[in-house]
Amino acid sequence: MASIQQMNGDYYGSKETMTEALPYAIKNRKYTAAINIRLGIADKELSLYEDAIFYYKKALNDYQDPLDKQAPIQNIAVIYIQQKKYNEAIHLLDSLLISLTDKELKHRTQPSDKSILLDNLGYAYFKNGMDEKGFQLMTEGLQIRIETNDTYGSIESYLHLADYYSKKDKQKSDANALLAYNAATKLNSIDERLEALQILISNDNTSNTPKYTQKYFTLNDSIIKIRNNFKNKSAKIKYDAKKEKDENAKLRLEKAENQLSLQKAKYLRIVFVIVFFFLVILIAILIRYYKNKNKAIEFKSSYDTETRISKKIHDELANDVFQVIAFAESQPLTTENTKENLLQKLDDIYGRVRGISKENNKIETGKDFTKSIKEMLSAYNTVERNIIATNLESVNWEDVDDIKKITIGRVLQELMVNMKKHSKANLVVIKFDSDPKSILIRYTDNGIGCDQTKISKNGLQNMEHRIQTVKGIIEFETEPENGFKARITIPI
Repeated sequence: MASIQQMNGDYYGSKETMTEALPYAIKNRKYTAAINIRLGIADKELSLYEDAIFYYKKALNDYQDPLDKQAPIQNIAVIYIQQKKYNEAIHLLDSLLISLTDKELKHRTQPSDKSILLDNLGYAYFKNGMDEKGFQLMTEGLQIRIETNDTYGSIESYLHLADYYSKKDKQKSDANALLAYNAATKLNSIDERLEALQILISNDNTSNTPKYTQKYFTLNDSIIKIRNNFKNKSAKIKYDAKKEKDENAKLRLEKAENQLSLQKAKYLRIVFVIVFFFLVILIAILIRYYKNKNKAIEFKSSYDTETRISKKIHDELANDVFQVIAFAESQPLTTENTKENLLQKLDDIYGRVRGISKENNKIETGKDFTKSIKEMLSAYNTVERNIIATNLESVNWEDVDDIKKITIGRVLQELMVNMKKHSKANLVVIKFDSDPKSILIRYTDNGIGCDQTKISKNGLQNMEHRIQTVKGIIEFETEPENGFKARITIPI
């Protein structure tokens, strides 16, 4: 697909397609080399020369065969010529020409390989002021192309010779440019036709110059239109394919949801699904905590969290689950009222499971971090309680690593849970500040507070462990009937 896009002048589109291909080729150096060559070609055509050289060098490292390595080296040399770094280009091409004398490479080298090398080396010598040597090598390369009927390769030779003669003999320059134009027309190679016409127009050596100029603009306008149409069609095909894929996924999801609705009639299975869901939550929490950098503090924090969730499941749900099982076993499920009663009990259990899950769900750490924090805090807003968060966007969160973002999210979540359970507050203010070295978060509520010496250590200790894991500090301040305050400082 990327190759087709390049042949039609869609170089940005081809880069996007090749980027999609890379993950599939990552274990095969032959394929990654081919992709890097194509990426280099795209950047060369877009005049992003340094990027093109970067990809050619990556391809060079991927290739194992000395003969395969010649292509990326030649491509780098061609870019050096375009950058007017003629000495660097000559050095690379000369070394390749010498390597062809090796018995093994000489035996495997195709005439087209040598003709390209001679033509590019001759052109580099000519551009570097060594006209005679350059002309000799370019002529030798063209002769090989003529003898092997390499019509496409001869186009480049004629264009180079047309450039060579442009300041020496404009008649010969025109003759070579016309040979290139005719060959490119025969092969429908638009870019080379345009390049040949540019030389003819620049030479301005005959009365045909206006005709060449008109032809150039006509061809150029036509190819721009054709390539733009191709890009639009290509983008539409990709869009339609993605749309169809998304629709199929949506249909599969709807089908799965319908099947799930049918399964809802099988009441007892839902009970076991809920129990299994508890286990998944616990395992996910354990995995998340065991990835923390500081193993000792992490283990304690993880243990406290597991204990808290385990207690919550036991206190709020375990009894109800077993009551539902007993109800399902003892009541005639064919009775409509019994069915409705059972479904109501199961829905109530499911709702509380979702609540526990939400308290321990994944913290978004990417570009939507501030949005997820706002959504989490707003979930605790009620008619009687107002949660206000200020200056959240003033912090440059891009400078904060993911572990610290997760820690901040979890600590804020635990402050909300603690407030909801104990404080009876109707106003909570959370203010964010930062400087080049740290983030400062101030939490204040107007709840009932408590004696500083009687602060419940369960949830608060868990917050302390989390903050210590990222080398931060958390301080609590509270008095009976005077609200609750927390000050958190985390280094960036």
